[in-house]
Amino acid sequence: MNVKLKTLACGALIAGVALACVAAGAQEVGTSRKRIVQDPETAALNKLLADAQAALDSKDYATAAKDFQDFLEKKPDYAPVYFQLGYIYTALGQTAQAVQEYQKAVDIDPGMEEAQLNLGLTLLQTDPAAAVGPLSKAVGLKPGHVEANLALGAALERTSKPADAEKYDAIAAKLDPKNFDAHASLARVLLQQKKAPEAEAEFRTALAIQPDSAQAHLGLSQSLTLQNKSDAAAEELKKYSALHPNDPAVGLQQASLLAKAGKDDEALAALDAAAAASKAPEGEEALRLRTTILFHKKDYAGMVPVLQKLVAIAPNNPDYPAELGHALLEKKDYANAANELVVALKVNPTSEDVLKDLILAEYFNKNYPLTLKALELMEKREPLPLGSWFIRASCYDKLDQKPQALAAYQKFLSMNTDENSDMYFEAAARARTLTREIAEKKR
Repeated sequence: MNVKLKTLACGALIAGVALACVAAGAQEVGTSRKRIVQDPETAALNKLLADAQAALDSKDYATAAKDFQDFLEKKPDYAPVYFQLGYIYTALGQTAQAVQEYQKAVDIDPGMEEAQLNLGLTLLQTDPAAAVGPLSKAVGLKPGHVEANLALGAALERTSKPADAEKYDAIAAKLDPKNFDAHASLARVLLQQKKAPEAEAEFRTALAIQPDSAQAHLGLSQSLTLQNKSDAAAEELKKYSALHPNDPAVGLQQASLLAKAGKDDEALAALDAAAAASKAPEGEEALRLRTTILFHKKDYAGMVPVLQKLVAIAPNNPDYPAELGHALLEKKDYANAANELVVALKVNPTSEDVLKDLILAEYFNKNYPLTLKALELMEKREPLPLGSWFIRASCYDKLDQKPQALAAYQKFLSMNTDENSDMYFEAAARARTLTREIAEKKR
């Protein structure tokens, strides 16, 4: 929110002093009309004010401040001059002194709406909680003041009171329907309260007023995300990125939305653009998202180097070696898959998925003794499923342990209800052969 401080016109100051200090005497000059005669003191005060205002208009703040201070030495209870000094110190960047002068003005004249507003606006930058009081008074004195309502809303938002801020932002938006700041501020506090549909409407109104607002596009995207409108949210992030191309965090968010919308290629492109913009190695969150997208695409070869990076940067995360082992298994790199899955099982010894992948990796790597050991470990945890009995039988068969192989084939055949499957056909054939071979050996 950008609200300018107010100043007072010189004419109003001089008129106020003249009326307060006018001499009681008057004289007639050639007609029946009377004219007011100022005494020398009043004339001197008015000249100080006029000189101060002239210096203020030319931004000669030092001269203006001195003239106003000279005035206050003679009339120390005149609130408008303290107000003007506050404005000057603000322009000079002397915030603490500006607050003091505005405070003196409102102490003398609590009903001075401009002083309450400027005091609140000055405090808003450094102490939003302290700004609430004078801004509330400014709104109370002039409820229809758009800037005062907006400023009070900003102070309440910055003190983590979005529900209270919503009230004053809504008033400002109603008072001035074409005010971009009012709608943008209202949308922001609605979003903070997770009122996503209402926030969406206000962000759209703000963008209708100011279409090139990057922050409004970002806020609209966030409100759409909360409503699971991933496609529309991603489009708004594209618009934000066009205005802020070097924001890698938003690029990551855009990639996430595109991935949720099933646009994997666009999501990868957004990740690549974000990585190029950051000019730094991708962090864990970006790498994690990249592996998810590659998994959706069944690009296991592409997953492997990404998962290797994740294992390196987060060695204590049990998921990464498990996923790396699975990707290598899908890639049919069985030896390396088995190595990674052994590591994963050490990190997370209770994982059933890792153990099942390890059984397959060792089996396809033709490491039958280790396959059998892994099957024994699984059997201690749960009854072996159908496919595991076939693998067990095959391992015994490859190791020429015929009785154990026959028993395992028979167990598989007793569990299998699909007599047309290739595994059933192979198991039945091997069972018949093994039965004959074992019988012949006994003769």
